[in-house]
Amino acid sequence: MDANTTYVIGIDGGGTKTAAQLADLNGTVLTESQAGPSNFQVIGVDMAAQAILDVVHACCQNIGCSLSRIGSLTVGLTGAGRTADQKRMLEGLQRLAESRNVILPRTTIESDARIALEGAFGGRDGIIVIAGTGSIVFGKDVRGNVVRAGGWGRLVGDEGSGYAIGKEAFRAVAKMIDGRGKKTSLARLIAAQTGLKTQEDIIRALYKENFDIASVTPLVTRAAQKKDRTAVGILDDAASELVEVIRAAAAQMNRTRGKGRAKLRLAFIGSLLSNDNIYSKKVRSLIRRRLPQITVQKPLALPAHGAVIMSIRSLKIIIAKT
Repeated sequence: MDANTTYVIGIDGGGTKTAAQLADLNGTVLTESQAGPSNFQVIGVDMAAQAILDVVHACCQNIGCSLSRIGSLTVGLTGAGRTADQKRMLEGLQRLAESRNVILPRTTIESDARIALEGAFGGRDGIIVIAGTGSIVFGKDVRGNVVRAGGWGRLVGDEGSGYAIGKEAFRAVAKMIDGRGKKTSLARLIAAQTGLKTQEDIIRALYKENFDIASVTPLVTRAAQKKDRTAVGILDDAASELVEVIRAAAAQMNRTRGKGRAKLRLAFIGSLLSNDNIYSKKVRSLIRRRLPQITVQKPLALPAHGAVIMSIRSLKIIIAKT
């Protein structure tokens, strides 16, 4: 490699792994690397910082460059949606680097959603819908303005998410056990997979054992595929709620798009929607009916490459100012 070449690194860090891409200033990925989890809200800032530095060093070693050749580093992390958390993580990363006598490149901490948005459309405008345990919709207009809708968390939001679907499944089972709701195969399916059969079982698991409510979502889709009316109704309601969040984000986008713009592009992030299943089909169908100005497409690139795009943009801004 040319000793004078400047590179950038983009990182996507979550609860299971930390993925990194090293690229040149044209966005060509030269190497990739992975490390362990870096969700600092779960494992702590210090362990997350270690995983981040590990993949940075691995990328540099892969192409035989020194860390001094990295002009910009963008790290997108789960749980880093707030400025205070971004600052806390950046400070932790800087502390670890100093303890190892390492000089970090110019580093930016972003949310995982933000880098996913950039990756999905190659840095251009569009909307992403992230639906996993929780849900949120992000959009970026042609001027670079970022909008969001949803993402209020499980207590007051997360419409159309795995958590919301799982909660409604347990609510339906509770009503059936009480004798105030319709019979549903969800009770049998949940009991078979989790061992939760009685009121006592369910209350203990949900309120004392921090049971993963979203984990029963696949059972709801399975029951719906077999025409269980309760399960079908749960997915119909979830899809409708999620599409309304998309509508809200699209409305914000429309205020800045101007007349005559092309249709809005939208991409699904997360297996709940990106996989071909009965729920994703319902969401797609509702989008076609309610939001004809939106076209659904697959993400163009992984979130880590979205971080690469942001690193390049950041570095070019710095160069332009010097």
